[in-house]
Amino acid sequence: MKKTILILTLLCGNLPAADKPKGEDQFLTRVRQLTLDGRRSGEGYFAPDGKHIIFQSEREKHNPFYQIYTMDMQSGDVVRVSPGHGKTTCAFFRPNSDEVLFASSHVDPKSKAKQKAELNFRASGKTRRYSWDYDEQMDIFSFKRDGTVPKRLTNAHGYDAEGAYSPDGKKIVFCSIRNAYGKAKLTAKEQARLKVDASYFGEIYIMNADGSGQKRLTQMKGYDGGPFFSPDGKLIIWRHFTEKGDTADIFTMKTDGTDIQRLTDFKAMSWAPYYHPSAEYVVFASNKLGFSNFEVYLVDAEGKREPIRVTHTDGFDGLPVFSPNGNQFMWTSNRTADKMSQLFIARWNHAAALAALGKAPKRAAAEVGGCDFIETCGDEKAIELEAAISEADIKKQIEIIASDAFEGRDTSSEGIRKAREYIIGRLKILGLKPADKEGTFTHPMSFKYGVDIIKGKNELIITGKDGKETKFELGKDFNPMAFSVNNTVESEVVFAGYGLGVAGKAGVGYDSYAGLNCTNKMVLVFRYVPEEVKPERRRQLMRSAALQRKATLARKHGAKGVIIVAGPNSDNAGKLIPVNYIRRSASSGVVAISGNHKVADALLAAAGKGNLKKIQTALDKENPHALFGFELPGVKIRVTSALKQVQRHDKNIIAILPPGVKTDNPEYVMIGAHYDHLGYNDGSINPKGGNPGRIHNGADDNGSGTVTLLELAAWLAAEREKHPEKFKRGIIFCWWTGEELGLIGSAQYAKNPLIPFKQVSAYVNLDMVGRLKNNRLIVQGLGTSTIWKKLIEKRNVAAGFSLKLENAPPRNTDNGSIDPKGVPSLAIFTGLHKDYHKPTDDPATLNYEGMERIAQFTGRLLLDLAGDTKRPDYIKVKRGAAPARGNMSAYTGVIPDYSAEVDGLQITDVSAGGPAAKAGIKGGDIVIEFDGKTIKNIYDYTAVLGAIKAGKETKITILRAKKKVELEITPTRRK
Repeated sequence: MKKTILILTLLCGNLPAADKPKGEDQFLTRVRQLTLDGRRSGEGYFAPDGKHIIFQSEREKHNPFYQIYTMDMQSGDVVRVSPGHGKTTCAFFRPNSDEVLFASSHVDPKSKAKQKAELNFRASGKTRRYSWDYDEQMDIFSFKRDGTVPKRLTNAHGYDAEGAYSPDGKKIVFCSIRNAYGKAKLTAKEQARLKVDASYFGEIYIMNADGSGQKRLTQMKGYDGGPFFSPDGKLIIWRHFTEKGDTADIFTMKTDGTDIQRLTDFKAMSWAPYYHPSAEYVVFASNKLGFSNFEVYLVDAEGKREPIRVTHTDGFDGLPVFSPNGNQFMWTSNRTADKMSQLFIARWNHAAALAALGKAPKRAAAEVGGCDFIETCGDEKAIELEAAISEADIKKQIEIIASDAFEGRDTSSEGIRKAREYIIGRLKILGLKPADKEGTFTHPMSFKYGVDIIKGKNELIITGKDGKETKFELGKDFNPMAFSVNNTVESEVVFAGYGLGVAGKAGVGYDSYAGLNCTNKMVLVFRYVPEEVKPERRRQLMRSAALQRKATLARKHGAKGVIIVAGPNSDNAGKLIPVNYIRRSASSGVVAISGNHKVADALLAAAGKGNLKKIQTALDKENPHALFGFELPGVKIRVTSALKQVQRHDKNIIAILPPGVKTDNPEYVMIGAHYDHLGYNDGSINPKGGNPGRIHNGADDNGSGTVTLLELAAWLAAEREKHPEKFKRGIIFCWWTGEELGLIGSAQYAKNPLIPFKQVSAYVNLDMVGRLKNNRLIVQGLGTSTIWKKLIEKRNVAAGFSLKLENAPPRNTDNGSIDPKGVPSLAIFTGLHKDYHKPTDDPATLNYEGMERIAQFTGRLLLDLAGDTKRPDYIKVKRGAAPARGNMSAYTGVIPDYSAEVDGLQITDVSAGGPAAKAGIKGGDIVIEFDGKTIKNIYDYTAVLGAIKAGKETKITILRAKKKVELEITPTRRK
């Protein structure tokens, strides 16, 4: 129902007659009443060709509620589409079809009893103000235009209505109150409100035209309803009521619920928005001139100017729409003799509308677009930031940022959008300046997020010597991989062992392609590396074992494609590699397929080349007499890979506190923290398990850095106001997205900064600063400038931390994007813990007193950097050569203590049920020897991990209470 309780009370009230004032004829000519029959009619919409309208009307004696009708705009014929009983509302034509949709309660078993009760009430002579009751039995249906072939599209408990099709007819946007019923956990206050104002719980949803794929788009307190698509189908426009329900305004968003923009700030009840087909402006209804007087207004499509009044008749004028060609204007009005609502229609003057909008006053820049979190963005009340840095302030902010309402802040998700709107709302209140020219406080970024399989296009067929074809099943026998090209390959097949290429003499080098002709052929290779080689050899070969590298090597040898199979002797034997195992990989240049043993056995059998396990076993031992590879004569294969890249989009947040003194060449200090986390899973590109399906709130990672940065913004803004002379440099505040997916937000900013890095004198990063333990604070990156030790020494006198200082800046947090730009970079960190990347990383686990001290320490460092006119020097630091995780196959489940200063690897905790826990390793143990190698630090430890074989029992020596303990650990395959 595209109206509210308060609005609909006006449709049948006895309002005093008034002469029509002048004014609306500048836009409307030939105004006439379109519907006459029945007690009342309204909410009409044009068919895509403009030859029919669909509307709701009370015109049948046995039913006191609205039914749905179509009207032929040439013949005037009216046809009822709805079943004839129950309540109906909100009809719409489906483009490119003879279908319509509307909401109806006709399947409610009590529908006819409700009709009878209403008729009896009217017959009694009693009267009441009309109100729409948001019947919880209301659902959305589609019918043919003649009222046949009904299809139920929604079936959730609660009101589903106010639906509209997309311009291509493939999607439906609608309002639902389903979140107030079923398993909803309403407070006592909310339960009471549901009884008197169900509309408060209305939210916007989207679904496919067949009713599938229903998804909630809005998360705001207050009624969200009356949605429509923009003419190009890229936006949704709707009206949102405040939590109190006393005012409403017009908003737009993308069809995935992101990029919410506010078009009006009319301080009235503004609703029923509808685009002109040109998409240059929007019409809507508002009671700006008085509670009972609704008029139609128009506003430019970006909301940059004040709305213009269209209608000038006392009473109710609302629910405005345009004909598809934009030349006609239809609306619902009670400007009738009996003051009951009917449809009216008029000619529309598009040129006059544009001219009027061009002369309209501009809205204040601060009011254009965006979203005020306190009124509309999210399920939690915003907490005002105090100027002073305080433990209480930090705790309140964490309880918002790391709440379930933000759904774990996964990159490019609804949750992180809400977090972004919240942060930006605080920045506006603090008076910080947006770094971007558009004034949005954002820096857009996009990234490849894997691929989708194109249905019906992927195939794998093997043809044997006898000409017999064997077809294999997608998802069961084979998968294309994300780095595959889209192509069809029909060719012969070559087996190339483990598909490795390592330069060097015999015993050092390894060439799976020696003597093979792979030109224009498919190559079959094993996954991983030979299983029986010694650890040092394994580590050497693992450097060339990455999946994409095997595919690229096949291409370099002339192959058109590669099939990768986990052999019988390997972990994941015969299992398919997930399509998006490596989401963000670049194309390998060949068709790249993961196959199972059925595919590999079929290829070998067709060529008469024997047993897969026997072949792998010979290669595993590096038997000098075993063939690294061979051709498969007589075998033909046809493989088609058809994938569609998936792009996602998100936004960094960049705000500026300008220098406090005048300067022609402003410099800045930069401070950042990533505000994304893991959403409902463990957040990795290659999911490792990590309790998928539960919200990972990320209170420490990195809610702690996010709110500490907000706290610093409030304090530094206040300091600058009191002492502008101290701010010879400005400060850039950065909230990065995509850190959990590989630093992609900060990396894209580094490529395209809003302020050139030549103006940035230093960078400080806050990542996981919420778990201060034993007073140990880790500060990394001291070697990037000679200034750091002196400044840290100075500020730690008062702060009093036991510091763990490291010369190299970390590469696994956003320093890794900024440091290469020649900017001295520090990272502040309190260490890993057992809740890292788990759903238990919640607000109650944080050390808020420690966070307050860290914020004060960091704030003083920033003041020093902002107040010094001498630019810090930059030193490029060579970092330790720890092997990349992608080259480590083994997993032990230990959580290192990065703050410890010991000879060995201090363990802070172990993963429950992991190899270390099973071996008897505990938090506090120090690993001093692993697989016969002395362990002095984390780099020694990871070097061994890169060499040992998963599944093989290995000796590990620890120090526990200063006593040596020898244990056996069996690492598992890293997932």
